[in-house]
Amino acid sequence: MIKAFFTERRSWIAMFLFQQVLMLFIAYVDSSIPLTPILYMVYVSILIFIVFVLIRCRKETAFYKSLKAWENNLDVTNISEAETPFESIIERSITGQTEQLKQSATRHRLALENEKDELMAWIHEVKTPLTAMHLIIERTEDQSLKSQLAYEWLRIHLLLDQQLHQKRMSFIENDLSIEVLELKSLIFKEIKDLQSWCIQKGIGFDIQLAAEEVLSDAKWLSFIIRQLLTNSVKYSEASDILIRSYEQGEQVHLEVEDFGRGIDPKDISRVFDKGFTSTTEHHDQTSTGMGLYLAKKAAKQLLIQIEVYSTPGAGTTFTLIFSKRNELAQVISV
Repeated sequence: MIKAFFTERRSWIAMFLFQQVLMLFIAYVDSSIPLTPILYMVYVSILIFIVFVLIRCRKETAFYKSLKAWENNLDVTNISEAETPFESIIERSITGQTEQLKQSATRHRLALENEKDELMAWIHEVKTPLTAMHLIIERTEDQSLKSQLAYEWLRIHLLLDQQLHQKRMSFIENDLSIEVLELKSLIFKEIKDLQSWCIQKGIGFDIQLAAEEVLSDAKWLSFIIRQLLTNSVKYSEASDILIRSYEQGEQVHLEVEDFGRGIDPKDISRVFDKGFTSTTEHHDQTSTGMGLYLAKKAAKQLLIQIEVYSTPGAGTTFTLIFSKRNELAQVISV
């Protein structure tokens, strides 16, 4: 900032120095003017000028230092008070623009909140006819038609569920209820919901739960497991999906292993990216690429680590590594 100050005042400084040199030059060429008094005057003038510049530098750069340190947010209270007319112009301009941005941000935030509330209300409204539709499907006697309708119903249900959780993700901290959960009942419920799809694809489940309980949130853990299971079912054909849990180093591990097409090595690091749907074999044009992305975000809030290992053509394993109980204290306190 000091360098900028002197750069800004270089023309004034140059003008002052030029005047001093001019006085010495005139005294030198004009013998009627004594040189010694002129030298003394120039010396004193330069000392006074240096002190003046240093004082003004400290005083005038305070405002700009605070402006430079400003984080470009909407809080202008940390900016020093303007002391000069030009600083006042800058301060008024920044304050005015900040107020406009605050008002605009408030309007947009309210609009987004209204849109989110309306969408969530719509999703809940849609669930009513979906429930009625499911009851109608259950009464259908044609088994082939029943299977097809149940599969399409499930796809709609999963997409709505995913959208609902995506909108809830922004305030997940206020939606957590940490408790001891029984993995068996939680996993069996998710498998039951996917039953029609699994029957259609000839997929079974091999469940081995050595660790039976975890400390987590029931709603969001169910959502994470649901995304892993639907991903495994989607890319498997006529094979079993292995679900096993075990304890290692005071941490519970839950693995979901399928024997489907696997993931290309170049895609492994991107499977949790928003909207990513694989770079090969796009057989499923309806994939949104949001399931694993949302599962990763929810797992982060629950202090659950997700790891993925895959061999192309041999299958994929997703592993949930739950935090130790004492590490969940910060989540419980939310």
